[in-house]
Amino acid sequence: MGQGRLSSLALLAIERTLVKSLEKTPSWFNMPPVNDSDVGLKTDLLTVNPTQLKRFGNIKVNPDPLVQRLSLYGNSSIIVPAFAFSPYTNVAITTLKVLRPIRPHQRVVFFSPSYLKNLAGLWKGRGLKVFRLSTGFMLINVALELCDHVHVYGFWPFGINLQQQDVPHHYFDNVGPKRGFHSMPKEFLNLLQFHSQGALTLHLQPCS
Repeated sequence: MGQGRLSSLALLAIERTLVKSLEKTPSWFNMPPVNDSDVGLKTDLLTVNPTQLKRFGNIKVNPDPLVQRLSLYGNSSIIVPAFAFSPYTNVAITTLKVLRPIRPHQRVVFFSPSYLKNLAGLWKGRGLKVFRLSTGFMLINVALELCDHVHVYGFWPFGINLQQQDVPHHYFDNVGPKRGFHSMPKEFLNLLQFHSQGALTLHLQPCS
């Protein structure tokens, strides 16, 4: 990332059969399952919430379940919002220390706390007042700063799609955020505005 802007980045998949569209530089959020028939196998960046890391128990004593899960994503970098809330910090730092000797080619990186603070302040000033921006929305903002072309797949915060079909919250489960934690419909409206301005490409139709 320090070498300048990237030419293209594909972010956040939810629809089925996206493989051909996502062969360039895909990034996945929240440790989703990846397979060839749904969203392809290539992964470059993976976001992990500390609450998910806690589900793997004491990784100092038994890191194997977490290591096995992360090995599914090859050498993709793992980004963690370690400083978003103080209870997250210890588990994030522990993950970094545990994984570094076991999977040295799979980097664990942290969101800059000052960047997250500035980003939240920016959007609050634009009327997006939420408890916390969603991980997807954060990474889309990062992508817009780093990349010339950004393609967003599956950022659809509604229970019914444009074809009047029920859709899950994620392509792999239907577990949504805690009530009042995010405001993804408001985030979506801002992404829709970016799309209309040509700042990014928001893919809303079923992929084939």
